[in-house]
Amino acid sequence: MPELPEVEALADHLRRHAVGKTVGRVDVAALSVLKTFDPPSTALHGQTVTGAGRWGKYLGMQAGGLWLVTHLSRAGWLKWSDKLSAAPLKPGKGPIALRVHLDGCEGFDLTEAGTQKRLAVWIVDDPAKVPGIATLGPDALDLGPEQLADILKPHSGRIKTVITDQKVIAGIGNAYSDEILHVAKLSPFATANKLSAAQLGTLHDAMISVLTDAVQRSVGQQAATLKGEKRSGLRVHARTGLPCPVCGDTVREVSFVDKSFQYCPTCQTGGKVLADRRMSKLLK
Repeated sequence: MPELPEVEALADHLRRHAVGKTVGRVDVAALSVLKTFDPPSTALHGQTVTGAGRWGKYLGMQAGGLWLVTHLSRAGWLKWSDKLSAAPLKPGKGPIALRVHLDGCEGFDLTEAGTQKRLAVWIVDDPAKVPGIATLGPDALDLGPEQLADILKPHSGRIKTVITDQKVIAGIGNAYSDEILHVAKLSPFATANKLSAAQLGTLHDAMISVLTDAVQRSVGQQAATLKGEKRSGLRVHARTGLPCPVCGDTVREVSFVDKSFQYCPTCQTGGKVLADRRMSKLLK
């Protein structure tokens, strides 16, 4: 799933490549992707792209007085093309959900892999009218250490769950939360509002350093190379069974129904291996 760094890089890509160009037309291959119908997608036709933005994990392109906002969800992506096919899309065929044609044969597709279609698009005159944006917590990169402490005070849940709740902190997902907690040397199961002052300071420093580093590595990349760049910088996420780059211990995994997370026992849990719910059920 694209998170804050990748979405920021995609917004930067649109600022550099789409701003100043005119929207020729918008093709919708999957009607279910559109969550708004007034104004219609045709209202973007003939409008000049004037900007791009990011709100948490939401990406937006401004054209005229309207915004095309998308949430790429788990399997969505933006694919830019310098020579976009002019042929109309066939509804329901292939991974392309929506195509934006710009002048000069350039443009981009919003695509989604897999069968769980969660990619969403809104066309609005104000991004705050997108329900998910309206309820976002503060952006992860805008938080100071005292503000982070205040935000976590009401939350007695696991720190992994709390910092990935977009209504609490915007922009952090499954992958970067694993990375942040590893750098902070915190267990994913630590209770959010029971962290010590020292742990809160370390968590804040880890959050800013991990996300800032990822943004710096991502911005300026071509959209096609962003996924590989993200994977290359990961220390524990999606590295189950491999050695921790800090201590050499084996990276472990906890699995749930539709997702999993990774951690290092030596660095984060005092050597304790956390119970894997999937394996626990298999052994019963």
